[in-house]
Amino acid sequence: MRPDASVLLLTTLIGAGQGLFLALFTVQAYALFGLLPAQHGHTFYAHGSLVALVLLACGLAASFFHLGRPERAWRAASQWRTSWLSREVIVLPAFMAVVFLYGAAHLAGFLPVLATLPSGIAIDATVALGVAGTLLAFALFVCTGMIYACLPFLREWSTPLTPINFTLMGGASGFTLAAAFCAFAAPDLVRFLAGWALILTALGAAGRIAALVRNAGLRPKSTLQTAIGIKHPKIVQKSMGFLGGSFNTREFFHGRGRPFLRSVKWMALAGGFALPAVLLAAVLAGAAPVVALAAAFALQFAGLLAERWYFFAEANHPQNLYYQAIA
Repeated sequence: MRPDASVLLLTTLIGAGQGLFLALFTVQAYALFGLLPAQHGHTFYAHGSLVALVLLACGLAASFFHLGRPERAWRAASQWRTSWLSREVIVLPAFMAVVFLYGAAHLAGFLPVLATLPSGIAIDATVALGVAGTLLAFALFVCTGMIYACLPFLREWSTPLTPINFTLMGGASGFTLAAAFCAFAAPDLVRFLAGWALILTALGAAGRIAALVRNAGLRPKSTLQTAIGIKHPKIVQKSMGFLGGSFNTREFFHGRGRPFLRSVKWMALAGGFALPAVLLAAVLAGAAPVVALAAAFALQFAGLLAERWYFFAEANHPQNLYYQAIA
């Protein structure tokens, strides 16, 4: 398939935003049970939510460049009963609304107690919003991943590893960003979030490598013989049947050679996982967190853009049997 820049930005930006929000609420949940120091003044959660909201809004804005008629974008939600894309279109704005309310409630100090646990722990409005946001964040990961995993004719995508990897990689980038944010806003949380970012980065690497190994072993169900119904073993396609390019030749094939694909794959593995893991481990070992964590997030985000490009390019549409040979 041909990777589209708007979709690459959409999936990576909203993934980082989801992961950042999950990191913020993880800190609040740990602090609620006395496992981490409480963040007083509430600006930590408000400013972190603002960063997450900006990432989500930028991802949403990027998606409009992928539409032929952006003014009709609202119609995408109409098929929610059967379409994962429609479900994503509904869940993303709902998640953004909850992130906004979560940050606004912290900023305004709006903390009415809604319930009290038997242990005496008070559950206020921000906790309820955090739980709702967490559920929506995971629902959004599933919706985004299933847009691609639900297509059986694109076998490279049609696997449970697709939504799992979207979740792990979004979580990894979000927790890395949260650790970098804490280097300025809450230094006592850096090691906690860097540790979780390292775990998620390692899990994301394992999931992506598992998908690469699986896809490398796939054998096409369709061949030139089955495509045209002729069983001769030496059929060779000499022409794609057009004097020039067409929608089929542009939209369903990336147009790059194998050396370029290999280089992007290794860039994705190095930038998205290996180098950030080294920097996160260095922070846990005592390295200066500000520079190391900023570099870790920048490298990881660039690496995940390369990973997402390769994710799309790796999918081989069956129609390419007809249209990708050029005389």
